[in-house]
Amino acid sequence: QVTLVESGGGLVQAGDSLRLTCVFSGGTFADYPMGWFRQAPGKERKFVAVVSWSGGITYYAASVEGRFTISRDNAKDTVDLQMNSLQPDDTAVYYCAASGGFATFEYEYNYWGQGTQVTVSS
Repeated sequence: QVTLVESGGGLVQAGDSLRLTCVFSGGTFADYPMGWFRQAPGKERKFVAVVSWSGGITYYAASVEGRFTISRDNAKDTVDLQMNSLQPDDTAVYYCAASGGFATFEYEYNYWGQGTQVTVSS
């Protein structure tokens, strides 16, 4: 059974950086494109970024393009989200997820982590 565990969240100030890591277990990591989503208080969960099976292709939500970088290490079964120039609007619970295809919609993802809280103060 696939399990995803996120870490790296915390409280930072506007303009700071943070790196999230998701550890994959219980399956073949390289079989899955991996995505990051986030859910702000009182709002729906939204797509943030996705990386392809090998890591060669990435895609980002417009709100994070140029500030966030998704990457994966298939030798370590991990996917990271490097977040730079953080703003208060980035405050959310961040989730990593595994999909059967290179996807941006929540319903296309089969497995989810428990989430890690990121709070950005102004």
